Amino acid sequence: MRTLAIPLLLCGLMTGIAHAAPDSQTTEARFARSLQAIQNSRIDIAMNEVDNLLRVNPNFKLAQLVKGDLLMAHAGAISSFGSAANAPRDKIKDLQDEARARLLRAQSQPVKLAPRYLWQLAANQKYALVVDTSRSTLYVYENVGGEPRYVSDYYVTIGKLGTEKVYEGDQRTPIGVYFVKANLPRKQLADMYGSGAYPLNYPNEWDRKNKRGGSGIWLHGTPSDTYSRPPRASNGCIVLANADLDKLAPYLQVGVTPVIIANKIDWRNEHDQSGRASLLQEVERWRRDWASLDTGAYLEHYARDFSSDGMDYAAWVKHKQAVNSRKSWVKVDIDDISIFTYPDRPDMAVVNFEQGYESDNLSNRMKKRQYWIRQNNRWRILYEGAA
Repeated sequence: MRTLAIPLLLCGLMTGIAHAAPDSQTTEARFARSLQAIQNSRIDIAMNEVDNLLRVNPNFKLAQLVKGDLLMAHAGAISSFGSAANAPRDKIKDLQDEARARLLRAQSQPVKLAPRYLWQLAANQKYALVVDTSRSTLYVYENVGGEPRYVSDYYVTIGKLGTEKVYEGDQRTPIGVYFVKANLPRKQLADMYGSGAYPLNYPNEWDRKNKRGGSGIWLHGTPSDTYSRPPRASNGCIVLANADLDKLAPYLQVGVTPVIIANKIDWRNEHDQSGRASLLQEVERWRRDWASLDTGAYLEHYARDFSSDGMDYAAWVKHKQAVNSRKSWVKVDIDDISIFTYPDRPDMAVVNFEQGYESDNLSNRMKKRQYWIRQNNRWRILYEGAA
């Protein structure tokens, strides 16, 4: 019997499979074991692993391809991964890309550090999601006393043309800080969205400020006849296997759960704690200066390229000066603060909180969102509005 060769694009990834993720029953771990068995000329073990995968996920096309290759190898009719005669090359390339992504995930060491984006979680944010598009992986973190703790991770698909979404129909996935804004159950959706969908608030305030357009960026599942899709196959959405989306669903809170999408995750370093502390101090100074009715000191917290609901910095100054001139006293309190630094922009942070406001002629509470940017070694507000 001839052995099945591993193509070059996979050979370089085989090293380290023995250090796969601790959960030996994950799809990635089983798939990695099947390729390791092929490399070791143990076709019987490889076939057993693939059969186990297909028993649980009969529509797993990548496992179907490997099984077909194994069967053909017995007849000596194939010499490399997916090289069967008349095989559609575009489909084979998609499956090779998925194989590579899953092997990289299997080889990843357990996550011990937190992503640098999760500076502070509010008490009501039970979980946070971070997507590393370069590794086709969505990570789940639990809020433990305001600090993130790793829970699990899942293979995902992103846009056909990658990331950095700019306009409608560009088939790219946006990079940024987003929030789950709805829960659409299966019965409301076409089959292509699978077991459910969770729309995100793209375009967010920063996207609109930068003239980025488009809409309909969702977390969603796969069609009923498909287990998973290649790493780049969506029109911009983040796509998970239906079984994985069902596991993810209990972690998602509409209007609350952050979903941070990055080209590549940056992990926390020694500067993040001091950066968070300095930003929290500046937020408190902003609150105190507002409550003092010292309008000049209050406005110093705003960047000159600030915007809010159609107002630029000059209009904001004029508006606030007029409002404060009619007040004899003001009380401001803020609670449930969350802070997320922006992917690819470590000098910018999204700050959400619950704001209480009282004055001699007005009283209200609201959820507020601000974008703070570090300019000349000081944090200033770039955007402010209702969350």
